[in-house]
Amino acid sequence: MTHHEHPNHAPEPQARTPWYQTWTGLAGLGATSLAAVYLSLFHVDHVLDALPLLVLLLCPLMHLFMHGGHGHGGHGGNGDADRPTKGGLP
Repeated sequence: MTHHEHPNHAPEPQARTPWYQTWTGLAGLGATSLAAVYLSLFHVDHVLDALPLLVLLLCPLMHLFMHGGHGHGGHGGNGDADRPTKGGLP
């Protein structure tokens, strides 16, 4: 054991590969892009008819996928619920 190693030190976790850099992610992106080209070339009228519904569908999807970095530790207002107060009163 060298002087830099600690007996109780756990190894650092490896960084996860982003989904778009995996084979499955690349295949999904390729299939999605081919579908987008096909729809834009041969079914423009159908896409334009569905556009208002697609915009409405974006609202819940953005809510689900774009709240990932907020921590979600305390949903109770300003986060003061876990802090002790002066004098023991809320």
